[in-house]
Amino acid sequence: MEHRRTLLWISPSPDPGVTGLALSSHWDIHQINLHQPPRDLSNGNGARVGVLDLHGCTDEDFPLLEDWLNTLNPTTWVGLTDKPPAQDPNLSHVIGTHCADYHTLPLDQNRLDTVLGHLWGMARLRSQLAGGERATLQHCALSGHSTAIRQTRSLLQRFASTLEPVLIYGASGTGKETAARYIHDHSPVSHGPFISVNCAALPPSLTQRELFGDENGTPDGAAEAHIGRFEAAHGGSLLLMGINELLPEQQSALLRFLQDGALDQVGSKRPRQIRTRIIATSSQPLDALVQSNEFRKDVFYRLGGLSVRLPELRERLEDLPELVEHFFASAASQGNRIHWQLNEAAMRALMAHSWPGNIRELDNRLHQAILLGEDQRLSPQDLGFQAQQANANDDLSLDHFRAQAEQQAVRCSLAMTHNNVSAAARLLDISRVSLYRLMEKHKSAMAATEDTSSKPRNKGL
Repeated sequence: MEHRRTLLWISPSPDPGVTGLALSSHWDIHQINLHQPPRDLSNGNGARVGVLDLHGCTDEDFPLLEDWLNTLNPTTWVGLTDKPPAQDPNLSHVIGTHCADYHTLPLDQNRLDTVLGHLWGMARLRSQLAGGERATLQHCALSGHSTAIRQTRSLLQRFASTLEPVLIYGASGTGKETAARYIHDHSPVSHGPFISVNCAALPPSLTQRELFGDENGTPDGAAEAHIGRFEAAHGGSLLLMGINELLPEQQSALLRFLQDGALDQVGSKRPRQIRTRIIATSSQPLDALVQSNEFRKDVFYRLGGLSVRLPELRERLEDLPELVEHFFASAASQGNRIHWQLNEAAMRALMAHSWPGNIRELDNRLHQAILLGEDQRLSPQDLGFQAQQANANDDLSLDHFRAQAEQQAVRCSLAMTHNNVSAAARLLDISRVSLYRLMEKHKSAMAATEDTSSKPRNKGL
């Protein structure tokens, strides 16, 4: 008997209709409720193809659709639409960003069958070549032995042991979601669900409903009763990604829960108590947004009691060799038997780069290198660097790395103690005299780094 391939189907309607019925003769269709909290769905065969039935999608549906698509990535999608994408910016964004192909109604069923079959075959081939999902550094963004990342892990471990809200700051690509998952996995509610919501995708008019739910639905039956993200995360953790993106009126919806843990649903006569641990991420310090009246002070004070700033990759360059090894080991464990290495010029290029994209940029450069590199010893060009970016005279000696580690230790300890030398020395477990000597020794290098750093960093956590 032929194995039935899995086809994911997302639609604002619970019925896949005539098209879905025709496909069900040789596909195992997994219908997704667009209005339920997103969760990852594994079909167990390494090849994942889906149909986005965009016919009938409203403006309110598209943010929910984006959440599902980001959760189900890297599924290959085919879009179905009743009008040209260029006529609707939401439609053109979804199709252009997530779809490998799209079809305009009325459908040519044979063409759709052929396209889905080809895409399923390509997905299976990619899965076989990669041995599953592609190698990634996101799961080990907290790895390393630099002072900066060790202090970060220490804070995360301490925060995880409580059920208080935690606020995670960090530039794009530093691993904020990884840190949030780390807190959940090491917390007393690690056995419970871990639900995430993209705050930037929440429509202001639907924030209350999406976060806290709707007990009755709408009177006209256009919308059913809806379980909100807070309730879906009951007994576990709720991650509010990019909380700095919420408008002040959206932030006020969080206040009641942060005050007393009460779930105030649309249509409900009385609030209910639930046990959901809140973790929030932000690309900007919220205290600065409070000062500019872009973030509510009362929400900030109830949310930001426990906060941690993730270091940028340029602040932890000594972790680069270990992160590179993690990536290559991950690639090897997923079926790629080539033993990749960086030549000396490539490592120099990594150490000299400023890393504006942080861990995510490193991940992308290494992934590009193993796909396009012509030799197992990868060069700067394989990593996407120009030849002149890797100076052959750069120092890769032990003394060079030791000096960088000392500079990072001094810089981080002073930042954490607001330039209190005595407190910084205690943090490093050295005498004040030793700290002064290190500061003098690395004065010029640290001054040069400060000149290129953004000024708001001194307002840190």
